[in-house]
Amino acid sequence: MRKFLPLLLVPLLAAATNQPNPFGIMETGRTYRTLGEAVAAVGDRSGTIVIAPGTYRQCAVQEAGVITYRAQKPGSVVFDSTTCEGKAALVLRGRAATVEAIIFQNMRVPDGNGAGIRLERGNLTVSASLFRTSEEGILTHDDPQSTIRIDHSIFGKLGRCDRDLDCAHSIYVGHYGHLIVTATRFEAGMGGHYLKSRAARVTITGNVFDDRAGHLTNYMIDLSNGASGLIANNIMVQGRDKDNYSAFITIAPEGREWDSNGLQIRDNQASFGGNYGRNSTFVANWTNDRPQIIGNRLTTGIKVTDRR
Repeated sequence: MRKFLPLLLVPLLAAATNQPNPFGIMETGRTYRTLGEAVAAVGDRSGTIVIAPGTYRQCAVQEAGVITYRAQKPGSVVFDSTTCEGKAALVLRGRAATVEAIIFQNMRVPDGNGAGIRLERGNLTVSASLFRTSEEGILTHDDPQSTIRIDHSIFGKLGRCDRDLDCAHSIYVGHYGHLIVTATRFEAGMGGHYLKSRAARVTITGNVFDDRAGHLTNYMIDLSNGASGLIANNIMVQGRDKDNYSAFITIAPEGREWDSNGLQIRDNQASFGGNYGRNSTFVANWTNDRPQIIGNRLTTGIKVTDRR
């Protein structure tokens, strides 16, 4: 597992930018004052927007095209507290988007779903990025033909279940074709689930779910409508302050839409972060499907599976 910078140290890498045109399009060499101007300049084509070091209180909506959003220097670009359309710093509904080495923080909106990224359609790839202290890290609509990939990123101090609104989660994926999450760290959730997905297929491998500093959190992985695919080689530590500690992984608690007989859950580790005097279930199953659950290392008090 790759080592990550602690959450509290990352802000020291960024500062307010002094460049008048900090958003450059690599393919044309032209630079722009705002992210929105750079996105509009790419339009329906393909382009890479390279972002100079700095803290930005601005946002953008991608309506078309294939755009890569890349920090000029990893860990040096922060999008802070500003959302478009009351949704997110990046609202994506083009053909595809890639986000590389960018920090998103402090996103809050009236409906309680303020996110770093709101994905409405198209493929998305996120790598080496940090999402923190917001209502949600990534929230998506439905696009069954598309794929989401998240790799070597951090999601911390996200989620909420307050104000009589539906809960928000660190990641909430709608009805997508395939969700792939690898080598990523989830920690210190503030409510809801760490990873909630309605995707038909999932690949969730080599991640850390560290709930020890969580507050009123729920499940580590919630497959709301079931899924096929693979959940393997993850480390999951359940914290003390839970809203629901009854399970680590769930299968179709909101109704079966996808066949989970082809789901493999193997070679994971699950434990409690302390001596809480409680029991839990590793995989809670609301269906009659029989996923393959093998080779997992579970602390005493954690049952392998049950039918709900």
